[in-house]
Amino acid sequence: MAPSPAYLDAEYQATHYALFKHSITVPLKPVLPPGLSRYAFDAALIKYMAVVGHDQVLQGDALTEYIDPYELQEAEGKRRMPSAAVRPKNVEELKGVLNVCEEYDIPVWTFSRGKNLGYGGPAPRVNGSIALDLHRMNKILEVNSNYAYALVEPGVTFTELYEYCVANKLKVWPSVPSLGWGSVVGNTLDRGTGFTPTGTHHQHIAGVEAMLANGELVRTGQFAVSGSPSSHLSKFTFGPSIEGLFLQSNLGIVTKLGIWLTPAPQSFMSCSFDMPNFEDVAIITDIFGPLRRNGLLPNSVYVSNITEMLGMLGHREDFWKEPGPIPEWRLKELQRRFNLGYWNAKFGLYGAKDVVKAQFNELKKILDKKAPIGRLQGKLFIAREGEVLDPAKIPEPHGGFFVGVPSLWSLPMVKFRLPKNGKGIGAHYDYSPIIPSSGAAVLEWVKTARKVCEDQNFDLFCDFFMHERHVIFVNMMTFDKTNPDDRQSVQNIFQNLFEEGKKRGYSKYRSHVNTMDQVASLYDFNNHAYRRFVETIKDALDPKGILSPGKQGIWPKRFRDNEPLKAHL
Repeated sequence: MAPSPAYLDAEYQATHYALFKHSITVPLKPVLPPGLSRYAFDAALIKYMAVVGHDQVLQGDALTEYIDPYELQEAEGKRRMPSAAVRPKNVEELKGVLNVCEEYDIPVWTFSRGKNLGYGGPAPRVNGSIALDLHRMNKILEVNSNYAYALVEPGVTFTELYEYCVANKLKVWPSVPSLGWGSVVGNTLDRGTGFTPTGTHHQHIAGVEAMLANGELVRTGQFAVSGSPSSHLSKFTFGPSIEGLFLQSNLGIVTKLGIWLTPAPQSFMSCSFDMPNFEDVAIITDIFGPLRRNGLLPNSVYVSNITEMLGMLGHREDFWKEPGPIPEWRLKELQRRFNLGYWNAKFGLYGAKDVVKAQFNELKKILDKKAPIGRLQGKLFIAREGEVLDPAKIPEPHGGFFVGVPSLWSLPMVKFRLPKNGKGIGAHYDYSPIIPSSGAAVLEWVKTARKVCEDQNFDLFCDFFMHERHVIFVNMMTFDKTNPDDRQSVQNIFQNLFEEGKKRGYSKYRSHVNTMDQVASLYDFNNHAYRRFVETIKDALDPKGILSPGKQGIWPKRFRDNEPLKAHL
C-alpha cells in the first residue's frame, strides 16, 4: 500500500514527491538501527505498527521521502538513511512510539515536515535511525486575533496557518519564510526567519509543550500554569526559562508551540532599495544597520546580490555560457538589462498610514543624503478607514511573503546551474555565518566569499538578512547533483568558507547534518563547557540516547563511549 500523501494540497504534494523521487541517483539500500539485529528490529516494527497503524510505518522504497534530496555524496555511497519511518498523529501515539524506542534502544530523528532543504532535509544524523515524522500532528489549536498569536502542532505548515486565518476572517498575518510548505514549528525551532514584524520566529515564541524521551509532557512559561489566560501572551516565567532548551535541540520533542503573529495593519509600504556596485554592500549595511537598531525599520531587511536575482529569472546558460564565473562586465550588462542593482534590498513598513508615510519620508531623507546613487522605491497600500488590509489583494512583486502570503516562490533557484537541455538534478548547499552588522565586516566577508567561490569556478550567489545588530549571511551554492565536478566544488567551497569564518570567529546559525560536529567544535570556550553542559542535561533527560543523537553536535553518553556505534555516523 502506498503511504498517504504528505500534503493535501495537490501542487505541494506533486512538487514534494518530484523533489525526492527525481533526486535519487543511486537506489536506496536498507539499513538497520545501530546495534540492533534484523530479528529484534522486525519485532520492534510490529510494535510500532500496533501504536500508529500498519500503513504509518514505512520501509524500503517507501523511504524515498526520508533522505536528503540534495545529498552531495550519494554517488559515493555515503547517503544518510533511516531504517524506517514512523508517523504518529497525536501525543498518545508519540508516547507509544518512544516507549518502543526505549525498549529496543532505537534512536529517532525527529522532524515536522522535513523541509530544512540545503541542511539535510529529513535525513538522519545517525544512519539507521527511525525517521520520526510528525506531519500528521497537524492541528491548529487556536488563533487569537485579539492578542495576535497562534497555537499549533508540528505538522501545521505556513500555508495551512495562513489559509486558516483567511477562512476564519482573522485580522492577523502569520510570518512566512520564502517557502510556505514548511512547518511553523520546525522552522521556528531551527531559528528560521520570515519578513513581517514577527519574522524572527524564535524570538516570538510564547509557551511550548514538549515530550521528553520517557514520554512525559512538560510546558514552559505561563503555559505551564493550568488554564492560564496568559499562556501565550507573555515570555515571563517563574524560575529558569527553559523554552530555549528546545531550539535546535535533541532534549525533547515539541508537540505544541505558541507563536506571536502580526496584527493586520491599516497600511503597508512595499519598499526596495538597490545600489549598483559590489563595494556598495558596505554602504547598505552601515545605513540600514542603525535603522534596524533605532526602530525606524522594525523588521528584517532582505538583501540579494545580482546573481541570486538572476537565479529567479532563468538558467545560468541564459546569461553566460562560458566556463568560469560570470565576469564583472557581463554582470553590469545584466544589471542594465533587467534594471537591477548589484545589491537589491527588500523590506516592508507596516502600521497606520500616517506613521508609515512618515517612516518612509524619514528613510528617503537619510538615503538621499548617505547613498545618493542608490534607488529607493515605495508602493503604499492603504485599507479603507477603520479597516485593515487584505494581504491577498496586494499584488506581486509587492506582496507575497512580505505580507504573510506563502508560496513556493524561491524553489526554482536550485535549477540555476542546470543545463537547459533538461538534464541534471538541481540542488543547493549553504554556508550561513552570523556576521556583525558592520559595513567593513560584511564587505570583507563578501570579498572573501567571492574569491572562495570563483576559485572553484562558481559565482558568488548570496543574500543576507539584516537584524538589529548582526546579519545572517547565506552563501548559497546551487549545483547539478549529477555533476561530480559540481559536487566536489561545493564541498571545497563549504570547507574553505568554514575555515575563513573560523578565522574571524564566525559560526553558522544552522548546519547541515553532515557538518554539525564541525560547527559545534567552534564553541570552544573553557574546553567546550557549553557542549559539556548540554551533554549533562541530555544524559539526565535521555539516558538511552533515543532523541536525535548528534543533533547540533550533542551526543548522548551511549554514542560518546561506544566505538562500534560510531560506525553509523
